[in-house]
Amino acid sequence: MQNGPEKKRRPPPEILDRTFAFAVRIVKLCDGLDERRGVPRILMPQILRAGTSIVSNLEEAQSGQSRADFISKMAIALKEAREVHVGLRILAQAGVIPVQKLDPLLLEAEEIKRVLASIIIATKNGRSHQDRETRNF
Repeated sequence: MQNGPEKKRRPPPEILDRTFAFAVRIVKLCDGLDERRGVPRILMPQILRAGTSIVSNLEEAQSGQSRADFISKMAIALKEAREVHVGLRILAQAGVIPVQKLDPLLLEAEEIKRVLASIIIATKNGRSHQDRETRNF
């Protein structure tokens, strides 16, 4: 319950930290890949863009002007998380990068997708992400 103006919505600090660290890991991965190893020219820029835009969209969500704006920006972050996850899966399946090397990134991408989806659902249902976190995580 709130009195006065609507409480500011914010992604939980830990997801901001996780997505920032994830973006750094994606930058390092993309920087270390040699395109001559068969990585399609379009795939690496997509992975780099999607992997770094997740945290950017979360930062934008913090200044959302309404619940709908917050949800929209969080949904964009979720879309980008899905895109980077599938890009990493393609790299692994194509044998461009050993699966063992990509597993930690794949797991983190999957967890980020779940957390973002949970925040979106909780916000749509009028609950805060803190309520969700105490129940589910």
